Order: sequence, then C-alpha cells, then structure tokens
Amino acid sequence: MKELDICMMSTVGSRGAIHTRPMSNNKDVKYNGESFFFSDIDTRKAKDIEKNAAVTLSFEGKKWLFIIVTGKARIIKTKTVLAEHWQPSLRMWFKKGIDTPGLALIAVKAEKIHYWDNYKESDIDI
Repeated sequence: MKELDICMMSTVGSRGAIHTRPMSNNKDVKYNGESFFFSDIDTRKAKDIEKNAAVTLSFEGKKWLFIIVTGKARIIKTKTVLAEHWQPSLRMWFKKGIDTPGLALIAVKAEKIHYWDNYKESDIDI
C-alpha cells in the first residue's frame, strides 16, 4: 500500500450523509492495519470523525488493483506523535511544521480490507 499515496476518505456527516475527499498518506506506510493523514482540526472531516469514527478509504493501484479499507478513525494532536509521522513535503500545506496551529493527525485503524486484484477479489479481517 506504500505505493498507493492518494485515497478517497469517506466520513459520515452529522445528518448521516457521506462526505468524501482525496487524502494523501504521504507514503507514511508501514502497514500494520493503520493509515495516517495530516489535517487541520477545523475541517469537515475532522468534525465528522469526532462525532462518528466510521471511515472508508478507497485506493486505486495499477493494473486493476482496488482496495477498500473500512475502519475507525481517531484524531491525534500530541506533538510527539505528529513528529513521528511528519514528512518534509507536508510544509507545502502546513508552513510551521508540527507547530502549525490546528494541526492534527487522523489515524485510521482498519477493521476490514476488501480488494480486487486483476478480477480476483478477497476480504481480509484485521
């Protein structure tokens, strides 16, 4: 999954509507069932997660590879944890690094992974 940088993250809004947006894991992947995404705490996705932790991540790879991760998200604001996942390329969006006001890390713990790989499909329970 390290090569699949961009995914679509879906959250459940306050009125039950699904909200989806592109997110980058910044290739911060040592996949053990958890994905990490930096965000501003004042975004809709962060507010959605605070009310309902259920999320879906949709990845598309090369040659008919599709991966759907369903799981629970949590918001992390602890600077030591932010520093563990920080990538220099993030300064493009967060000018003051981990000291950027309102910076948060969204951690998504997978519960189930469903994938299609060149017309074969399978589920993985985490």
